[in-house]
Amino acid sequence: MRLPVMPTIALLLAAASALRAQVPYDQLQPLWRETARDIVARADFAFETRTQPKRVKVPAMEKLFDHPRLGAAMWRICQFAPAFYAFDEGGQPGEHWSIDDMKGLKGTLRLVLRKPGLRVYLVEGVAEKGRLKVPFTIGAKMVTVYRYWEGPKGFESNLQTWTALDSALLGFAAKPFRGYIRGRQDEFIAYINGNIATFGEYATSSPQEFHGPLKAEGDPIALKDFETQFMRK
Repeated sequence: MRLPVMPTIALLLAAASALRAQVPYDQLQPLWRETARDIVARADFAFETRTQPKRVKVPAMEKLFDHPRLGAAMWRICQFAPAFYAFDEGGQPGEHWSIDDMKGLKGTLRLVLRKPGLRVYLVEGVAEKGRLKVPFTIGAKMVTVYRYWEGPKGFESNLQTWTALDSALLGFAAKPFRGYIRGRQDEFIAYINGNIATFGEYATSSPQEFHGPLKAEGDPIALKDFETQFMRK
């Protein structure tokens, strides 16, 4: 059944407004608030996903959020693809860091709001030509709002993103690829979100299973973080 044009547009606008309303602008510092508003205002697409409950406590997940280098090492041990590497860019733990899969996909993340059960990130990402099976380099800026809590069945989370693509992607030649780019981003974010919760669950229930592989992996910072955060009582 084909919906009338005006009601359909109204529904889409209402959905976009609801998403915008969930960015806690009033809690951001002025510089980050304006940056976030700019990205959302010119966003090419928005996305929302929710994880299935996992048997892990919020404090354990926050250890991973605050130690992205450890999280990246655990991601590699679990053999999730692609194999990311994380690098601390300064500031408080988990505040400013970068990721790189060494194959043309990289990004930087800045934590601009940290409250119990809520984190807001500003993200800049680049996928080099061909990395996402499109014939040009893709650059984008994102606002990510990550809410998490302990429900009756365990840890749950809700993640929302607003993505503004580089202006170079707005040209005529890129239009056939825009739907594909959006789909790949949406799938990838949902995939990452779910996998972090999965290895958070196993790190809590069976920390020894990660200890040996982390030693073999050879990142001394990730190993130290794991021993400090998950193995000391």
